[in-house]
Amino acid sequence: MERNHLKTGLVNVVVSMVVFAATAILAFYSKTLTGQAGLVMLGLGLLVACVSYIQMRLEESERLEKLEFEELTKSKGGSGLFTATDVEILPAQRSREQFERVFLPVFTVFLFLIQAGVAYFLATWLMKITPEGLSKPTVSMALFGLCALILFMVGKYSAGLAQLENSRLLRPGASYLLLGSYICFIVAVSHAADLLGFSGFDLYTARVFAGIIALAAIENLVNLVLEIYRPRVKGKAARPLYESRLVGLLGHPEGLVTTAAQALDYQFGFKVSETWFYRFLEKAFAWIVLLQFALLWLSTTVVFISPGEQGLLERFGRPVDNGALLEPGMHLKLPAPIDTVYRARTRQIQTFTVGAEEGEEHEEEHAEDSHTVLWSVAHAGEEEFNVMVASRSLSASTNSVTAEKGAPVDLLSINIPVQYQINDLRAWFYNHVDSGKLLEKIATREVIRYLVGVDLFDVMSNGRASAALDLRERIQTQANALQLGVDVVLVGLQDIHPPVKVATKFEEVNGASQEKESAVHAAEGYAAETVALASANASMAIDQADAYLFRKVAETQARAARFTNQLSAFRASPTIFSHRAYLKALSQSATNSRKYILTVTNVRDVVTVDLQDKLRPDLLDVPLPGAAK
Repeated sequence: MERNHLKTGLVNVVVSMVVFAATAILAFYSKTLTGQAGLVMLGLGLLVACVSYIQMRLEESERLEKLEFEELTKSKGGSGLFTATDVEILPAQRSREQFERVFLPVFTVFLFLIQAGVAYFLATWLMKITPEGLSKPTVSMALFGLCALILFMVGKYSAGLAQLENSRLLRPGASYLLLGSYICFIVAVSHAADLLGFSGFDLYTARVFAGIIALAAIENLVNLVLEIYRPRVKGKAARPLYESRLVGLLGHPEGLVTTAAQALDYQFGFKVSETWFYRFLEKAFAWIVLLQFALLWLSTTVVFISPGEQGLLERFGRPVDNGALLEPGMHLKLPAPIDTVYRARTRQIQTFTVGAEEGEEHEEEHAEDSHTVLWSVAHAGEEEFNVMVASRSLSASTNSVTAEKGAPVDLLSINIPVQYQINDLRAWFYNHVDSGKLLEKIATREVIRYLVGVDLFDVMSNGRASAALDLRERIQTQANALQLGVDVVLVGLQDIHPPVKVATKFEEVNGASQEKESAVHAAEGYAAETVALASANASMAIDQADAYLFRKVAETQARAARFTNQLSAFRASPTIFSHRAYLKALSQSATNSRKYILTVTNVRDVVTVDLQDKLRPDLLDVPLPGAAK
């Protein structure tokens, strides 16, 4: 590597550093969003220029070391003082190899993380910020233009030198310098646009820069993945891993074909750009692009109508075939813009909402519990859509000073879905400019008109179903009068409630009323239960007395009859009657008593009677083995 390459690389680093510092001061001084977003690209260019310069220094040191080694080898006559193995452990070569093996991949990953993080930050920041105008745009525009000129001159020289002498390490820094010059020029243009009154140009250009940074991050990630599978050719210098083809393309728009050829050569490991097919594509590139545009234009002659849709075909802005409808399927027409097809979902139920629509944040919050809707919790966007509703309670709002009654109206928060179906596509498209918006306005007007004449508690309770039917008929009548060509299918009143701010108090009053009704019904139930229970107890007492009387009379009669029968038996046989009565009494009294049988007769037994508490019979009445036989 020649010494002027090192000088040029050092100049690139110095110029990038000076311009980066100057543009940073200018960007924050003038409060330009484009300048602050472009500052990121200038900073990345400074990092790339520094790394490429360090790599050039390492390769230059390796080249000088090899020349010195060759001179020493020649002076020793190739006697063997230095061998081929010594070449591989030369310090400069080892430093360069370690740098390319370890530092460059780590630096590329670091570059990717910076680009991805900055792109995400800019995307979120630029979506929320509101342009406030630039501070002293005239001075900043001139200085940004000067920076653009300096970067362009140095970058153009570096790019030309890299191309003439095939210096692969000068190319990344030169590309970032040229891109930086274009960025500074665009920032100057944004200042000029602000002076002319186009304040939004600065914000939109900053968003474009954020998109370019995001694309560069994706390219770096792809390069890291492809580096793993890239074929290695011994002795062939690899393309710097941190070099961005996107930046090279933006810095050298004329080198699109050259960049593609170099990319193919680098990835496949051989000269793809020298094959006959690539040469043919390079020559016929313009015709291929024209052919693609022609095919794209001819593709507009085929139109597909999806199921559930119908289409209207217009030629030069007028209906074709007296406005015949295109049914679902494939149809042929003249290419655009001669013929145009307008589609509409005529066989599907479509919905819009009258009132406050739920925002994305509320939809995410209620995604897990979408069926639970509380009046006291906001669930329909940032602001509620409140309408006036009539109220029969004239004393609900009273001024304690003037003793005047308030207006008999209440507020109702509504979120009413309206479902409709298009039944006449021609009327839907041709009778009005925007029939969908007109239908929404009709529905909103009829809802407001209807609710102002009904009672709050009626429309929220037993009158909800009839109110939905009345509203559907009113909206349908107005739509027919304006010939919209739609059928109103449903008007849903399930999401109407008092405003969130007063919903808690409303629920308290409603809860108190329900508690009152509950107490009244509980008292009535207790009274009904007590009276019925007392009547049942009285009837039961009378029935028990009657049963006791009947039982006593029957028992007395039975004893009298038994005595008469026993007297007859005693008279017939007194002895037998007495013995039988004695045995019966003995049998009844000894039923649960323990019996002992004395089987020996030739001894004189002594019987001992134990008058203590007996043990449990179930512990002693155990059958002996073999006793059952």
